[in-house]
Formats: sequence, structure tokens, C-alpha cells
Amino acid sequence: MIRIGQGIDYHQIGENREFWLGGVKLDYELGCIGHSDADVLLHAICDALLGALALGDIGIHFPNNDDAYKNIDSKILLQQTYHLIKSKGYSVVNIDSTVCLELPKIANYIPLMQQVIATILQLQITDISIKATTTETLGFIGRKEGIMAQAVALLQKD
Repeated sequence: MIRIGQGIDYHQIGENREFWLGGVKLDYELGCIGHSDADVLLHAICDALLGALALGDIGIHFPNNDDAYKNIDSKILLQQTYHLIKSKGYSVVNIDSTVCLELPKIANYIPLMQQVIATILQLQITDISIKATTTETLGFIGRKEGIMAQAVALLQKD
């Protein structure tokens, strides 16, 4: 059996935060604001995986009012989500994702992000697609106030 899920996440960008994206710390003077490390890409992937099996969303499994998840590394959230998917008898086939932001430019980071995600999900790098786009200066993303990521996950029954 094949299942597909879609995830989306948004975070505000601000000062005094590290910028984590796809499990990789980016060299940038601003960062994403959130309860965890605010890795918008990994959060969208978690939601896509959970959605594929109708298991709710990241907020149900890792609530932002629980101190256990305060500043947590989102790679841990992805690992726990993956273990849940596996416990339901499914494996990940592939991930397709898009990150929408003006700055920083992420093209040079994408291969490392693919490797990090592929390792956690026990996939090949070629099974992880990460694309980037801007809003052509429109809206909160265009004003460099925030970031958004979307992901689609394909799962198959083991």
C-alpha cells in the first residue's frame, strides 16, 4: 500500500537565534524563532510523514508548550517521527520539499541537508529533493521576516 502526505511550516526570522535548516546550521546573522530549534524544513517533513498515515501533526506529537521540546534539535523530532512510521509498518520512499525564503541563499547547503535527512530516514540522497525559491520580495517572506517550507512524503507498506 502506498500513502502520501503533505506538510507545511512557517517560522519568523529574528535576532539572537541560530539558523537551522534541514538539520544543518547555516552561517547567517539571523535565525528562526520557535520553541524548538525552529527548523522549518524538518518540521514540514515530519508533518508530511505523519499526514501520510493520518497521525495528526507535529504539534500533537511534540507540543510547543512542553518544556521537553524547548530548543530541541529537530533532527531528534524527525528521528522520532521516523520510528513512529516504522512502528506502523511503513517505510519512506522519497521526500520532495520546497523552502521559500529571500535570505540566506541555501544552494550550497542543500547537498548536506539531503545527506542529513537521508541518513535519518535510511534513504539515498537521490530520494530527498530540496528546492528553494523566493517570493520576489512579496509578503512577510519577501520582507525577510519569515520562512516557509513545504514537503511531500511518499510511504509504502513494508
